[in-house]
Amino acid sequence: MTVQLQGSLFDLLGATGEGEEIGLRPLGALRRTVLGHGAWLDVLPGWLGGADELFEQLVQQVPWRAERREMYERVVDVPRLLSYFGEGDAPPHPVLEQARRELSEHYARELGEPFRTLGLCYYRDGRDSVAWHGDRIGRGEREDTMVAILSVGEPRALLLRPRHGGGPAVRHSLGHGDLIVMGGSCQRTWEHAIPKTTRPVGPRISIQFRPRGVA
Repeated sequence: MTVQLQGSLFDLLGATGEGEEIGLRPLGALRRTVLGHGAWLDVLPGWLGGADELFEQLVQQVPWRAERREMYERVVDVPRLLSYFGEGDAPPHPVLEQARRELSEHYARELGEPFRTLGLCYYRDGRDSVAWHGDRIGRGEREDTMVAILSVGEPRALLLRPRHGGGPAVRHSLGHGDLIVMGGSCQRTWEHAIPKTTRPVGPRISIQFRPRGVA
């Protein structure tokens, strides 16, 4: 699978002028935004160093699959490639196991349980997208929970809006190792989407960390 990725300046140069090694930075710089209705976002740009190198490895090594789903009484292609690693499955790169462990430790008091599963979405270009939704299958429909998303590859816009209206949308451009964590009631009271775009955009992979029973 061949892709063209415009590398991050930080990843291309690194601190010494060479490509940066794949590794995580401290979570202490996370910044929280309260959305309302019990929902919040934590954001940390550039949490993962060497994100472009990880992107290339995931493109080549992850068992990507295309799916088809029934929508509006017809079966259509899901506009992105998918992969899933459940409890007991080794993540596709050691840094993702480290990321899951560090997220679990950082949010242990608020979440009360570890992150357990990894879901990966591969957005190949601006035609790939995900429609407005909340991760409400399972416990997310009735309980506060968290979903952490690590983005590698070219930035794409993640939009959030109140589920029942009454407020403006929130926009974050995520790529090159950025982390966003949706917490509290966010999956029940807000929706999020990656919209299609006609602008030239490069490929992006999102890695979603979830607790047990949240999808």
